[in-house]
Amino acid sequence: MKREYEVLNIKCGGCAGTITRKLSEQFEGVEVDVGKGVVAAEITGEEREAELRRILRGLGYPMADEKVGFVEGNVLKAKSFVSCAVGRVDNAKEGKEE
Repeated sequence: MKREYEVLNIKCGGCAGTITRKLSEQFEGVEVDVGKGVVAAEITGEEREAELRRILRGLGYPMADEKVGFVEGNVLKAKSFVSCAVGRVDNAKEGKEE
């Protein structure tokens, strides 16, 4: 079943590119709506959702319903900044626009 999740720190196509590439390694139907800050994917079961959360958090994009402290929030923003930069470089290599 395709499910949507509100995710923090999504700012641009670079962010979307990184998220899409990483999640597509393990999930089908991955889509990112930058304007809404929403990630969608085919998810079956709580274990798969937990894995999706873990991957997003590791990239610096926690879900909006997660409690994030001030220091941890800044660390996650820094991670997302790096993920965004990597996504922009990868998008440029692939000839995609931001």
